Amino acid sequence: MNRKVIFFILLYSSFSGIGQESKKEFEIAGKDEISSIIYDENGSSLDSISAYLFAEDILKITNKKPEVSTSIGKDQVNYILIGELESPMITKFLDPNAVSEEFKNQKESFLYKVINQGNKKILIIAGTDPRGTAFGVFNLSEKLGVSPWNWWADVPVQKQQEIFVESTDFYSKEPSVEYRGIFLNDEDWGLQPWAEHTFEPEVGDIGPKTYSKIFELLLRLKANTIWPAMHPSTRAFFHYPGNPDMASKYHIVLGSSHAEPMLRNNVDEWKHNTMGDFSYVSNEENVYNYWEERVKESSQLDAIYTIGMRGVHDSGMEGVKSVEQAAQVLSGVIKDQRKLLEQYSSEPISEIPQAFTVYKEVLDLYDSGMDIPDDITIIWTDDNYGYIRRLSDENERQRAGGGGVYYHASYWGRPHDYLWLSSTHPGLIREEMMKAYKTGDKKIWILNVGDIKPAEYNMQLFMDMAYDVSRFEDPQYVDKHLESFYKSVFDGNFAKEIADLKTNYYQLAFERKPEFMGWSQTEPTTSIDTTAYSPFSWGDEVTARINEYDTLEKKVEEIQQKLPEKYQDAFFQLVYYPVKGASFMNKKFLFRDLAIKYNQEKRLEAQNYKELSLQYYDSIVALTERYNEDIAEGKWQDMMDMQPRGLPVYLKPEIKLNNSEVSDDELGISVEHSGKSKKSQLPIFYQGAKDSYFFDLFIKAAKSIDWQIGNKPDWLLLTKSQGSLDSANPSERIKVSIDWEKWKESGAPRYSELSINSSKTIRLTIEIHSYNINGNSKNTFIEKNGIVSIYAENYSDKRDSGEFGWEKMAGLSYSKNLMQSLPLNENPLDTFQIAEKNPYLEYDIYTETLAEDAELIVNALPTHPLTNNHSLRIGVQWDDNPVKIIDFKTYGRSEEWKQNVLRNLAKKNINVNIGKKGKHTLRIYMIDEGVAIDFIYLNLLDQSLPYSILPETKP
Repeated sequence: MNRKVIFFILLYSSFSGIGQESKKEFEIAGKDEISSIIYDENGSSLDSISAYLFAEDILKITNKKPEVSTSIGKDQVNYILIGELESPMITKFLDPNAVSEEFKNQKESFLYKVINQGNKKILIIAGTDPRGTAFGVFNLSEKLGVSPWNWWADVPVQKQQEIFVESTDFYSKEPSVEYRGIFLNDEDWGLQPWAEHTFEPEVGDIGPKTYSKIFELLLRLKANTIWPAMHPSTRAFFHYPGNPDMASKYHIVLGSSHAEPMLRNNVDEWKHNTMGDFSYVSNEENVYNYWEERVKESSQLDAIYTIGMRGVHDSGMEGVKSVEQAAQVLSGVIKDQRKLLEQYSSEPISEIPQAFTVYKEVLDLYDSGMDIPDDITIIWTDDNYGYIRRLSDENERQRAGGGGVYYHASYWGRPHDYLWLSSTHPGLIREEMMKAYKTGDKKIWILNVGDIKPAEYNMQLFMDMAYDVSRFEDPQYVDKHLESFYKSVFDGNFAKEIADLKTNYYQLAFERKPEFMGWSQTEPTTSIDTTAYSPFSWGDEVTARINEYDTLEKKVEEIQQKLPEKYQDAFFQLVYYPVKGASFMNKKFLFRDLAIKYNQEKRLEAQNYKELSLQYYDSIVALTERYNEDIAEGKWQDMMDMQPRGLPVYLKPEIKLNNSEVSDDELGISVEHSGKSKKSQLPIFYQGAKDSYFFDLFIKAAKSIDWQIGNKPDWLLLTKSQGSLDSANPSERIKVSIDWEKWKESGAPRYSELSINSSKTIRLTIEIHSYNINGNSKNTFIEKNGIVSIYAENYSDKRDSGEFGWEKMAGLSYSKNLMQSLPLNENPLDTFQIAEKNPYLEYDIYTETLAEDAELIVNALPTHPLTNNHSLRIGVQWDDNPVKIIDFKTYGRSEEWKQNVLRNLAKKNINVNIGKKGKHTLRIYMIDEGVAIDFIYLNLLDQSLPYSILPETKP
């Protein structure tokens, strides 16, 4: 029998929540009967909405639809009662005195209770308020197998003939964050055209029908707040009366973005021709009247009012000439706005939700000494790339209005947009939002999701974290959450495989987002360039990245072929399109790199790579057409645009190759990491290491050339020793490694030489070095070819001081494990006697090169100081030299900051004197909390370093 039993006790432990059969059960749907759903006719509009949607959910599961009504009949079927805890319908069966005052005082909470009533049973779903009731209903739907993404991502419902729930009382927790929601933004390329042409053509815009689906999604995700779409392509939210009416029916809290005070959409609603300048300096009366009109209109809505003033559209305040004047004007603006709220609301001003978002230049105004009323929530912002610019200090944490965060999973602006694919690393979201929670900024959390699609998982993660942050205390929970999400979507099938696939997708994008692969910028817009990945050094970064995406593509195709048909649409939207799109974009640029850079060596194969680059552009076009035209029978027509804003990175690449005549009788060779002075030598091998290096043989013209390796010692391992090159096979990569046992048997020579024989002979030198390391070498690092590479987690020693110290944060960064200075809610440590008192990480290093000014490079997550009292300082000590203090803090939109966010890495360099060969000691001292160290390089030969991370240089 196809039978599902839900245990209430598991409802918040995982997505599945499926238990074994119990003797004490409530039958929602049996073989012959189905429970009726009753909601309070005098209750909120959301009770009715929840009841009918729950009936539709049960229909999807069982093919049987429950009767929905407002009264209990005399038949003998079971009943599901939906209503607020204090409603007469609920108190008739549940004594409020039997429920603790603590629970009743919780916001947005719900309980489940099964009671016997004669020959029937009643399941009570009661909330402490209307949203609490709805969360209880939709939570049960999710546990029964109806994903929150059932409609928005075509996630199928698991069919069941019978549904039972265990008769055990359950009480939910209060949400961790009070206001949790999304900002619909940059909707020009997805949500708005889709609504206009496909979903709501009768309105021709994002109207009530579209918003009803968005609000339902929010409630199913246990979110409660919306900042509506506001770009010029979309009419203002209040333009369509059905929009605010729909928000009221769904009990969604209405807010507006940082640039839209008093629920006004300035882009659409401020008419310069008739209203004048949007300036409180020269046009105060008109601006005041404009705000007053909206406050009157919205006084009965559940809303958060954005306080303050910026320009019409995400720009600085108009009419002011200095920070001081702007701060003075802004203070007056806030006083007048609050007078309006007091005038038109029956609530005291301290009870009206208000938010002051310190976005961009507003942070400078706030820091200039503005006095923000205590009951206003300060909303901190990230830098648009996922790194929160600042959080509440000790004094700000005492404010009655509390703090919040506005965070981006999609962005339009400098240094580059990322509006196409959603690839913000889940570990970064967790790291930054956990910092916010730890510093008490938990009143309002808003996520900029762009068009919603394809940001489905990041939106789920953000809302789950905002609802119950406790599960995310452990950084590794993010991996479990990702797997649980895909388990819920695909009924457990392939969940681990898909989660691993998406983890690798996020990791590759963390190193460089697909939208940033053109090495171009915007505002102002620049042309694309070759990438910083080298095909000639460090194991060939270009080919390595191509191979990693090849692996993702093969895996996504393998899973797609095995998935049942019912999962195909959801899989395409949630997994296939983003993975394939990211791969195609990377290959478009990486093959372009190979075409251009190989052409400089006059390689015949350069033309092949040009053609591959162009093919991958065409692949993106075809993939996007499939999304818009085929998936879910055309349901998402016009939702996906592969060229938002038409920036150069999205366009068909132009690749001009120099096809000048070349000598056709010469065999070309390219040796890994060979500078001008080392054309005939491979990088140095180090005794015992399992390293390999390569050299490429290639032809420059369409001619066949035979080659073979001569003079090869037995201990030298080659992937190939002879072959032929022609137009069909224009190059050959030979990898070289060493059999160390045979090398020892041969007398452990330090040098050897290969000869590559063809129409001419090319000689290649092999050099081997050895280290004599005393003691434990597990976490010892050595110089190899002028570089030492250390991952911060692999320290040889560590000192903490009470609650202060360095702790590993797993699952994020280039090395995949950071060392972060903690705790996050304390002031910085003293800079006096750093070496004697402060916590440190210690690393043992052996070098073989003498260098007066070797470059020590410390790489960290490009975070910002925790609060206004912090910076991002660490102390660095080489051997017994004095401690040097370095600071990762960046300023404004400096070039340093731009490069940091484009590659998710902050770098600081120190020159150190390597006056002796052998062992050295490096210490990294803690000063400011929140610094997250990733990896460390020591560059002894002043050589260019790779874009991707090097393997650790261990013995």
